[in-house]
Amino acid sequence: MWLLDKMLRRLIKKGELVVVDHDGKEYRYGRAEPGWQSIRVRLTDRKAAFAIASDPRVGAGEAYMDGRLVVEDGADIRDLILLVRANAPWEKKGALKPKGPVRKAASTLVGKLDQINWKSRSRRNAEHTYNLTRRLYELFLDEDRQYTCAYYLDPNDSLEKAQLDKKAHLAAKLHLKPGMRVLDIGCGWGGLALYLHRQYGVDVLGIALAPDQIEFSRERAAEAGVSDHVKFELMDYRDVEGPFDRIISVGLIEHLGTPHYPGFFAKMNELLAPDGVMVSHCCGRAGRPGVTDKWTRKYIFPGGYIPSLSELVVEAEKHRLIVTDVEALRYHYALTLAEWYRRTVAAKEEIVALYDERFYRMWQFYLAGSEAAFRHGGLVNWQLQYVKQRSAIPMTWDYLYEEEKRLRAAEAPPEWHLAAE
Repeated sequence: MWLLDKMLRRLIKKGELVVVDHDGKEYRYGRAEPGWQSIRVRLTDRKAAFAIASDPRVGAGEAYMDGRLVVEDGADIRDLILLVRANAPWEKKGALKPKGPVRKAASTLVGKLDQINWKSRSRRNAEHTYNLTRRLYELFLDEDRQYTCAYYLDPNDSLEKAQLDKKAHLAAKLHLKPGMRVLDIGCGWGGLALYLHRQYGVDVLGIALAPDQIEFSRERAAEAGVSDHVKFELMDYRDVEGPFDRIISVGLIEHLGTPHYPGFFAKMNELLAPDGVMVSHCCGRAGRPGVTDKWTRKYIFPGGYIPSLSELVVEAEKHRLIVTDVEALRYHYALTLAEWYRRTVAAKEEIVALYDERFYRMWQFYLAGSEAAFRHGGLVNWQLQYVKQRSAIPMTWDYLYEEEKRLRAAEAPPEWHLAAE
């Protein structure tokens, strides 16, 4: 316990954290004060404290999943993670002590190797993440199954409204015209592709690597009677043939891995029509390039990597794609994840019945940790617009604001069955 005690005494200054070790001894950190929570945690075996101190993300995650770390007195794992991360915000230089040079180098090497996603591995990684039961995603996503950051015009908006506003925001940036051909890379469950056709009458090809996503998207297109215009294929972007007037990718780049950025941007240049527009929405790092933490690679997004802005811009420049806009969404994903977490907790019994208690705790830890990273850590969401010709879009952003306003007025968000709870 001495190593964990040393770490927490240095870290927790605001709010109060009480840790009870396996022998029943209490350790207190920080101090109770207005606006900060008091949280009590119990460790149920002697190895838990060392596991957490030696590798906090993996150690704490697995200890919570296994029931060896228990949050008590009405608080939960989200409260604990937010308290810890709020005491070490990304903006505070040196808030979290870096790993020793050997461990840091080893972690970086393993993280880089994990990003090598050849075609078969990319498909396997996608299936690991997205081929969970359909019912799981129905329980915590909005009705359109948007499994990416929403766009909150008001922090009090419903998730349904924020996700609809996200689609309007992206669509306006694409500067679409009826009859255009659009490629949606990493199309998820088809919601954005169907939205674009519904609003503009464009033909959309959506591609993804998770079979259930493609099957479900095709079912939706058939139900809407638009299968001739909105098609979905189980396909790697490297196998797509163009050209396309517009390309959209939402939550796709995080799955590529940096070794594949040169090939990706070269392929985008090949697929995009001369007067085309590409928009990318992805999670991003506010600071320098880094590596994905081990717990996330192991349990949630194998092969995944969240890029810095420099990594997205440099490769685009090399392939003569002009960056015409960069937007950083700062708190939007924190709000999205907080609502996903709330819905997950509300559906605990059904999730445990679908999987088991350990899976449910893993999902809690993933959502809460992600929220903390976007609320207090170094993560943001990037939206980048690229063109091949500078004349492809109007000179000012008036077109975007006007079109986004029109789109928001065109559709009302659906009500969600737990929205009133």
